Amino acid sequence: MSISVNDQTRLFSRNMVPFPPNQNHKFTFIDLFCGIGGLRLAFQNNRGKCIFSSDINVFARKTYEKNFGEMPHGDITRIPSEEIPHHDILLGGFPCQPFSIAGVSKKISLGRKHGFECADQGNLFFEVARIIRDKKPKMFLLENVKNLKTHDNGKTFNKIREIIEELDYDLFFKIIDGKYHVPQHRERIYMVGFNRNMIFKKPPAEFMFPEYNIISMKLADILEKKVDEKYTLSDTLWNYLLKYAEKHKNNGNGFGFGIADPDGITRTLSARYYKDGSEILISQIGKNPRRLTPRECARLMGFPDSFQIQVSDTQAYRQFGNSVIVPVVTDIAREMAKFI
Repeated sequence: MSISVNDQTRLFSRNMVPFPPNQNHKFTFIDLFCGIGGLRLAFQNNRGKCIFSSDINVFARKTYEKNFGEMPHGDITRIPSEEIPHHDILLGGFPCQPFSIAGVSKKISLGRKHGFECADQGNLFFEVARIIRDKKPKMFLLENVKNLKTHDNGKTFNKIREIIEELDYDLFFKIIDGKYHVPQHRERIYMVGFNRNMIFKKPPAEFMFPEYNIISMKLADILEKKVDEKYTLSDTLWNYLLKYAEKHKNNGNGFGFGIADPDGITRTLSARYYKDGSEILISQIGKNPRRLTPRECARLMGFPDSFQIQVSDTQAYRQFGNSVIVPVVTDIAREMAKFI
């Protein structure tokens, strides 16, 4: 049974949250699979007002509520289209695990289905398509892992494009690396759609994704000056990572931990970072390396320091690892807003 959208919404005083809804707005949007609100933050920065949000993860919803003053609605598969308000722009960072390289490899090793055949997450794109079909927004922005473009020899992306075109939308897409905004190598595919039946300020054929060619930040720029000892790896964990890396090196594999260069950029922050922090470790003089702190992870994703983190470290690592590079999406939102 579906839970009423009206029953789920709880608004706080504007003075109680860092990022309240934009009252002097230029357009409206909805935030599907919203996570902790990276997409929302970017579109609010461009005079958008969020009028609906949804995520199934209770911890992500808690962080979202703390920062935006609204509790996102739950499982989108249980919310009828008629309970979702009409809006100008639909945002959807639908789950990427069924399409990511690591996610596909893991599912294959376990004998599980991946991509659209993943029953839990792979078919959630069709929920996005349902809402686009029923609410007919002017535009949409979808975000996913780079591997979506080539998953299943391109068949998955071709199916997405086919469905979007059948819904009467023009599709534009681009893979963008977040390293030009934050000190992290993070390639994601961004898909922008325009409703062919709407009249825009200028032809959608003119839409251009932002272009980048200069890396402006290094890892040292986002590191905290004082860090709690709890983030230093224990001898047991550090020795395990050393042995694990040596084992794979001897087998000719590239698996292992990564000591990040403070004058460079990091590997991609993943949702599994809470397990051992192995992909991004910070060296320390006279002691074992350490993990990034949750605040450093937030900065690595482009979140402002005013963004509130009031969940456990484990949940915070998962949330930032699943989020978006806010400045990149802010640039895309700025280009999309020009058509309103």
